Amino acid sequence: MIKMNKRTLLKGAVFTAAAAMLGTGAAAEADPIRIGMTVSSAGNYALASQSGVRGVEIWVDEVNAAGGLDVGGEKRMVELVKRDDRSDKQMVARVYEDLIVNEDVDLLMAPFGSTLSAAAATTAERLDKFLVIWSAASDALYAQGFENIVSATQMPVSRMPLASMDLAADLGVKSVAIISVDEPFPAGLADGARALAEERGIEVVMQETYPKGAKDFSLLLQKAKASGAELFYPTSYEGDLISMVRQMRQMNVSFPMTFMVYASTPQFQDIGEDANYIYSHTNFHPTINWDITAGMGRDGFLAAYERLFPDVSYEPDFQTVLAYGAGVIAGEILENAESLDADALKAAAMELSGELTVLAGPYAIDETGKQLKMPFPVVQLQPGGGMETVWPPEVAVAEPIYPIPAWDER
Repeated sequence: MIKMNKRTLLKGAVFTAAAAMLGTGAAAEADPIRIGMTVSSAGNYALASQSGVRGVEIWVDEVNAAGGLDVGGEKRMVELVKRDDRSDKQMVARVYEDLIVNEDVDLLMAPFGSTLSAAAATTAERLDKFLVIWSAASDALYAQGFENIVSATQMPVSRMPLASMDLAADLGVKSVAIISVDEPFPAGLADGARALAEERGIEVVMQETYPKGAKDFSLLLQKAKASGAELFYPTSYEGDLISMVRQMRQMNVSFPMTFMVYASTPQFQDIGEDANYIYSHTNFHPTINWDITAGMGRDGFLAAYERLFPDVSYEPDFQTVLAYGAGVIAGEILENAESLDADALKAAAMELSGELTVLAGPYAIDETGKQLKMPFPVVQLQPGGGMETVWPPEVAVAEPIYPIPAWDER
């Protein structure tokens, strides 16, 4: 027995009516490709989620302006089916099931973040629908055996330090001191930094965790200095990092290289000259311009954002770029797949691995769908020049200043 859902029945009715009115020679317009996703209207993930969906909407607008996607030899427009998840993982599971069963979507875009994406992935796997992830950094998500997922743009937390450790190795750094606040995300970054450092022959001479809420970092700073570390690598949030820098200056503690994950944020840079020479990372900055092979470049993307969202008070951020890039990659997958079945879409995703570069960077995945190659380029706050991209070589616009001068030599 052939199972027919509401959309199938509606398509048949529409086609029959059209044929009756226009005659057998009339060509029916191809049905749109339906992309389902949730957006958070409220809760912890609302701002990031809404920033991301604007990136997907830019991609949809771009595709439809060009006449649609070439799927199975015919041009098909793209329709984005959005639902609210209120930052609630239980609601995510229910809504994604509705998108699959009742809305008959062809492909799913994930919600924001690892927690909600895991809930969506569980539903997609159970109902055999393909899910494209744009923002989920948890390594655990890709270790659960999901077969129908791909992280199009978001590198997992264990690999986020990749570019910074590659740069450290290129500069000849031999030792690193790693400290982190006792929270899952910074701890994951610290463990990833350790593994990547050791792979590159950089000795981890110190790795310690401090409790959330700590204000005095003097003992940790002294210990890191005494360890002889050439690279100081704290994985904490802006407030702690700012406090560390101020205490480093007061104590005249410096390292040939200091990398701080949030030093690229406006809040951090507001501390002024004390931020100079510190390395950080980002994937959305005017100097980061990959050799793009799919989708728009930076200028076209910014123009589209301004045109589509003139009343939005927020500028596009890295979440917008990640989601836009995921949309572009989803489009390439749809055009290259032999069918819209989940296994065919996953096969196309694997075949495209290593073949695409979007605004957010180069795309490459492993068999679990984990993103391997889309790095957060390294920037350095350089005196007189501001934040400059220094690694990787494909997007670098300035030479790294190394070693960092001591406080009393600036």
